[in-house]
Amino acid sequence: MSDYAARRVMMVDTQVRPSDVTKFPIIAAMLAVPREVYLPDALREAAYVGENTPIATGRVVLEARTLAKLLDALDIQPDERVLDLGCGYGYSTAVIGRLAGSVVAVEQEPALALAAAAHLAAHVGGAELVTGPIAAGAPAKGPYDVVVLQGGVETVPEAILAQIRDGGRIAAVFMTGALGVARVGYKSGGMMTWRFAFNATAPVLPGFAAPRGFVL
Repeated sequence: MSDYAARRVMMVDTQVRPSDVTKFPIIAAMLAVPREVYLPDALREAAYVGENTPIATGRVVLEARTLAKLLDALDIQPDERVLDLGCGYGYSTAVIGRLAGSVVAVEQEPALALAAAAHLAAHVGGAELVTGPIAAGAPAKGPYDVVVLQGGVETVPEAILAQIRDGGRIAAVFMTGALGVARVGYKSGGMMTWRFAFNATAPVLPGFAAPRGFVL
């Protein structure tokens, strides 16, 4: 077993399983996808550290625990279409690609998108990459059964909620200052109902900050 493979097993055993993530497809996907491949060479040694990995200004690869718990709460099925927002270098898309029928990833940082496209083309079937504003999503390829946000939010734009199929769901880490909670939103009759999932933190994604009121 390579050093990275051993670290991957340790990540699952110490960060994912103890966090009440028990669904076998999620465990199997996180054991199978080499997290270090989806990071630049300079960051590979940090791939399996149990914290968010910074990849650009205000952008991270979510820690394994947070990603696994988001996916656990969403319970993605093998016939579902997923929108992965802010995919970075494509790690989350590769994991989701093992759970879903198809996945569309959106990334707005050109360098990240270029790398993600190469990684996904080489390693992931059934995944498409869209380069453009994360907050715009990919409406032309929707609607989606599931939407996952790879970073924090203060608010979720209507443009994103409109891309969720009725009966579909979305998961995001909602930030209030330095504190955050993951919530899952369920769409029914065109309306969203949000439920608490677990505590987590992540930098707020571009386009997902709440409008600031005018202050004298």
